[in-house]
Amino acid sequence: MIIDILKEACYEVYQNTRNVIGTVEGNEKFGRGAGGDISRKIDLDAEKSVRDTLNRHNFNPTIIGEECGVIQGKDGFLIMDAMDGTMNASRGIPFCCCSLAYSIDFRLSSVVDAAVIDLSVGDLYYASKEKGAYWNGDRIYAGRSKTRNNNSISEQHIQDIIIGMNISGISEDTFNRLSSVISKSLHIRHFGANALELCYFARGLMDAYIDFRGKIRVTDMAAAYLIVKEAGAKIYSDNGSELESELGVNKTMSFMAVIGDEMYKMLSEDLKINT
Repeated sequence: MIIDILKEACYEVYQNTRNVIGTVEGNEKFGRGAGGDISRKIDLDAEKSVRDTLNRHNFNPTIIGEECGVIQGKDGFLIMDAMDGTMNASRGIPFCCCSLAYSIDFRLSSVVDAAVIDLSVGDLYYASKEKGAYWNGDRIYAGRSKTRNNNSISEQHIQDIIIGMNISGISEDTFNRLSSVISKSLHIRHFGANALELCYFARGLMDAYIDFRGKIRVTDMAAAYLIVKEAGAKIYSDNGSELESELGVNKTMSFMAVIGDEMYKMLSEDLKINT
């Protein structure tokens, strides 16, 4: 099964990068990747680990990668960010991941298998379409965790919820749009690797995740997109439509993931989204 190949590739990246994350060797720079960011040795080692795994299984999808760009194949599409959170990894901050998604068509909504591994601790998140989302083999649900047994927010106020939000390099206009939510919320979080942060959200550790910068790439997003949806959450563009995109290397987007309709309604007025 394809999901098993993705999971194996994630573990391969974990094994092959765990000793070079946060080292001078791992931080060596090799120009810029297809996505435009500086490629480091840890990025290239991670991508090689994924491609070696695919080759072992004679699996030949078209690869859409953060560093390698597009490598043509014939077995669907593999959307790969083998090292999401490279800046964290280069400094030794323990929050980075490998993100892999398999799609049967050139659309985000066509992703049918996904796996994300936390490269600091080895936790594996994965999902297949209509089969649920999992964390180390345990089913996960957005809005639920070991400390919460449902996703209702009817008795909560925005000050009581945790919102993930990426505002790195944000424009002044977009910051102003988000300012009401920022000022009302007492618990804004940003850790530096969107795919893993969305897995935290899918696991019930956050109530919403917002990135309205228009900068997040499909390679960062594809695997977490399916995991979030299979965990029962909703995910929208910044205009309130259901999130969708083509799978090009340079395709970027803005999005908001929420645990359900109540959370969406709570945030949409402050974010100036028509409901």
